[in-house]
Amino acid sequence: MSKYDLSDFQKAFLAKGTGNNLFTQQEFDEALAVAKAEIMAIAIETTKTAILIEREACAEVVERLADEEEEGEVCTALKNAVAAIKDRMPIARQ
Repeated sequence: MSKYDLSDFQKAFLAKGTGNNLFTQQEFDEALAVAKAEIMAIAIETTKTAILIEREACAEVVERLADEEEEGEVCTALKNAVAAIKDRMPIARQ
């Protein structure tokens, strides 16, 4: 018997169960709602973090472009763009 084969007892148990309810439908629904809320909270935080990382990367790219430019209107516009991007980031991330 390989490690993935089930014994006759295991097959019967999984097919029939014990006949006892482990939890009620309401308990299951409540636990499912909590799990969904936790997943959504993590997804929201992950998305916020991804947006911040992307903003930081954009600011760095524009800042490098500004450093390569001679002083003038284009350089000033690029520096203003960097400032605008950084203004959209929380203070702790700057």
